[in-house]
Amino acid sequence: MKAIPEAVLAPRILTLANQKGGVGKTTTAINLATALAAIGERVLIVDLDPQGNASTGLGISRQEREISAYDLLVGEARVAEASVMTSVPNVAIVPSTMDLLGVELTIAAQADRAFRLRDSFKRLNELTINGAPVSYILIDCPPSLNLLTVNALVAADAVLVPLQCEFFALEGLSQLLQTIEQIRTTLNPRLSIQGVVMTMFDKRNNLSEQVLQDVRQEMGSLVYDTVIPRNVRLSEAPSYGKPALLYDLKCAGSQAYLRLATEVIRRERHLNAA
Repeated sequence: MKAIPEAVLAPRILTLANQKGGVGKTTTAINLATALAAIGERVLIVDLDPQGNASTGLGISRQEREISAYDLLVGEARVAEASVMTSVPNVAIVPSTMDLLGVELTIAAQADRAFRLRDSFKRLNELTINGAPVSYILIDCPPSLNLLTVNALVAADAVLVPLQCEFFALEGLSQLLQTIEQIRTTLNPRLSIQGVVMTMFDKRNNLSEQVLQDVRQEMGSLVYDTVIPRNVRLSEAPSYGKPALLYDLKCAGSQAYLRLATEVIRRERHLNAA
């Protein structure tokens, strides 16, 4: 691949994190990447979840994962070598394998163990998507606050937090916010919160509305206006190896992710102008 001069390269790195499982991290990563690509961005997803759901949801077979995020973290591969183009135009992915389950044992004794992912991005200029540099990196984290998530937060410019509309949503959020603050003060002073996206919202359920109001009251303008509904088509799409936006563009979930992408871009422009 043709190298891009370092000065040209300035991708925005967003980590999708929440230590709770089943809140829509992977669904958000896949569909936000697709929506960003649809408006002209070139997006790299880094799948840091050993379950590899982002990789599967984008149709990357096990056979295509000869080089993975594990190789990236242990220093045996560069980003350009580990990346695989997906069927979504302008979207590439560094896939995951079960090897990630053992990565902590492999790098735990290393002094730079929290900086492995960040350091791997120093050679990102070797990767191009359709002949141009990557403009966004979305990192999909596992449902825990382990060394993989720490690497993702250290490498990121900002965190995007998917939060399910359920009773214990705020309880889990407070723990994540503490971790983000610890990372900011010790390892990554530039880290900020890009926003909180409420997922699996059921308008027929009074609890969903109450949780949404509580989170907005607690987090204020950090909560996106866009709310992702509980939607069957969003759940079906990964089994076909497609983002919902390609599986059913007109469904309520796909339309919500298009609106979310617009909000993300708007916030990015506001930050750049500040």
